[in-house]
Formats: sequence, C-alpha cells, structure tokens
Amino acid sequence: MKQQRPYPIVTITKKSQRSIEAGHPWVYAGEVLSCPETAENGAIVDVLSEKGTWLGAGLLSLTSLIRVRLLSRNANDCFDEGFWLRRFQYAWAYRKTVLEPQDLAACRVIFGESDGLPGLTVDRFNDVLVTQTLSYGMEQRKEQLLPLLVRALREDGQEIRGVYERNDEALREKEGLAQGKGFFPLPGESVPAGTVTEITENGVKYTVDFKNGQKTGFFLDQKYNRRAVGRLSAGKRVLDCFTHTGSFALNAALGGAEHVTAVDVSQAAVDMARRNALLNGLEGRMDFLCADVFDLLPQLLEEKRRGWDFIILDPPAFTKSRRTADQAAKGYKEINYRAMRLLPRGGYLATCSCSHFMEEPRFLGVIAAAARDAGVQLKQIEARQQAPDHPILWGVPETNYLKFYLFQVV
Repeated sequence: MKQQRPYPIVTITKKSQRSIEAGHPWVYAGEVLSCPETAENGAIVDVLSEKGTWLGAGLLSLTSLIRVRLLSRNANDCFDEGFWLRRFQYAWAYRKTVLEPQDLAACRVIFGESDGLPGLTVDRFNDVLVTQTLSYGMEQRKEQLLPLLVRALREDGQEIRGVYERNDEALREKEGLAQGKGFFPLPGESVPAGTVTEITENGVKYTVDFKNGQKTGFFLDQKYNRRAVGRLSAGKRVLDCFTHTGSFALNAALGGAEHVTAVDVSQAAVDMARRNALLNGLEGRMDFLCADVFDLLPQLLEEKRRGWDFIILDPPAFTKSRRTADQAAKGYKEINYRAMRLLPRGGYLATCSCSHFMEEPRFLGVIAAAARDAGVQLKQIEARQQAPDHPILWGVPETNYLKFYLFQVV
C-alpha cells in the first residue's frame, strides 16, 4: 500500500485473504489478527494481509461475528457523497436493465452485498421505499445514505414520497442495534399518512401492509416464478400451500385455473389473501383455509381427497443455520412426499426452498427421496431462482438462496 490512507488497519489471516480474493466481502471475527483498540464501531477500515497487501476497505462491526464487511476493493475509492450516490445509481440502472418496465414500481432496489451496500436492503412499493439496516456501519450512515437514495431515484424521474424503516429484525441485536420501525424523516418533508399501499405484479393487484407484513411487507423475489405458475394453471384445480398473502394462488387464478384453494396457518395472512382476491375480482374461483399444512396434507390423504391436479409448496425458510438443516430436510421431504401422493399421474407440482442453508444439491436429494417414497417419477419442467432484482453475486453463496422447481408427476 503506497499512499497514506486515513483509515485504521485490520490485518487478517491467510484463510480470510483467500476468501476475499475469491470475491467474498466478509471478514469474520476469528480471522482478524490485529485491529487497533482505537478503531470505532462502524468505522471504515483498511483490510491488509499478513504480508501487508491491501485487500480492500470496509465497515467495522465490533460486536458482530462478521467483523468487517467490504465496501470496495478499489484503492482509489474515497467514501464521500459521490461514492454512495454512484452505488445507488448503479443499482437502479441495473434494475432498469434486468426487469420489465412495469415491474420497477414494485421491486428490490438494494440487495445488500450484491449491490456493494452490505447490510442494507431496500424494497420499493410504488412511491414508498421500505428499508432494513442490518449492519452497524450502515446504521451510522443512514442519515446521509437514505436521502441520497431518494435523490438518485427522483433524478431518474421516479416518484418517491417516503421511506419506511422495518428494523424489527433480530439480526440487528448481533450488531448491537435496537429493533424498531417507523418512517424515516426526509429533510424538509412530511411523512406519508398511512402504511398500506397497493402494487401490481404480473397483472395481479396486492394490498401491501409494509408496517405489519412479514419482512418489508411483501416477498418480491418470486415475481417471475409466480408468473410461471400462472402459465401452467389454466383449467386446473390448484392447492396453494403456505399461501401467505395469496400471491401464487392469485397468479394461478388469473392464469385461468378452474378453482384455487389457498392455505396458510396464519388467519391474518388468510384474511389478507381473501382481500386480495376481492381486489382482483377472483373470489368466485377461490376459497381460503386457515390450517397447518403439515396437518392438512396427511388429513387429505387419509380422507382420500385428491381433487387437485396442481399443488404449490412455498414454505417459509425451515432453517436459518447449518445446525438445523437436518431437521429442515425432514420438513421439506414430508410436505413434498404428501403432495406427490395427493397428485394424480400427470399432475403438476411447484416446490421451493428460500433457505440459503438448504443448499441446492441437498434440496434436490430431498425431492428425489420424496418421489421414491411416493412411488412416482418427476418430469422437470423448469428450474428457477430468485428474480434478478435479488442478484446472485458469484463468490458470495449467501446471495444464492431461492430454489424453485416445476415438475409433472408421472
């Protein structure tokens, strides 16, 4: 490192050096060889190898197992307003390139490390941005960064009326941050009056409660997978398990399904799904059931109720750590086995996992085992992933989390 730089120096192990050079932006606490005691939590630090080679600059998190999150591997970067504004502009230009124009009003604008903005997630629901800040360094800078993001979008002609923070996330505690939610006050502007809005995705209208809904209020990553389901649904009787707010069910109904049954264990989710059906004029072709899918599928088999020829399995993440992956695999196998038993020969199955820790080879093994036990063979129609506004950054496996498969059961 030839020039003098103003940042504290963190020296790391060879293992961590290899990881960074392979593209991964995290330095774990156990990989830090030295860090100045005077370095402040959230500060920008330079990361050096044992031999003094400059590897990048990132945000320091003194209480987190992820001790440094890299921002840049370009030694010429200075972290001024222009740097952050460019990051936001690049992220938005990418979305404009990879998404269809009608999808830009409801999309993920910032996907953390994939956009070079570690610990920051931003979803757009029409004229409101909903954020989650999960790193100490980003939290420290949000007074500067969130207005800059709004500026970047407005300069492109996008109407943004407010920013809502969904920081009610347990991961913040690992960063030493309190949980909470509420509107972020943009300088000189009043906040919107309500926390419910309406979006359109694949021609389906949804009510989004970004204050009380899961995560940021709506799961945007399945948008094109839902459309794929809609294309297969014409004339079929569909059972949508873990429906949440009804997104797959509504796409199936709008795609011409004869009838759709939507199931979720949460009565609040079922009520929202029902309201969304009314919003789209689809209530006559849908019914809704509040039930635990793990109880319902065996019950349907026992009662010999096999009236569906398309079953959709979109469960929540069954595991959020490697430690519980074995138990999660049992859960995935159970629901897929039951669904395959319920379907007739020639029926269709959509199945997925949104857990990064349920890695794709293992998930496929679980599905194959379920098919063997059910005595069926699977004809693969499509293998899909998350929508491109949730970009997968090679070298960072944590960004590659959604596995989605469409099969015919034969």
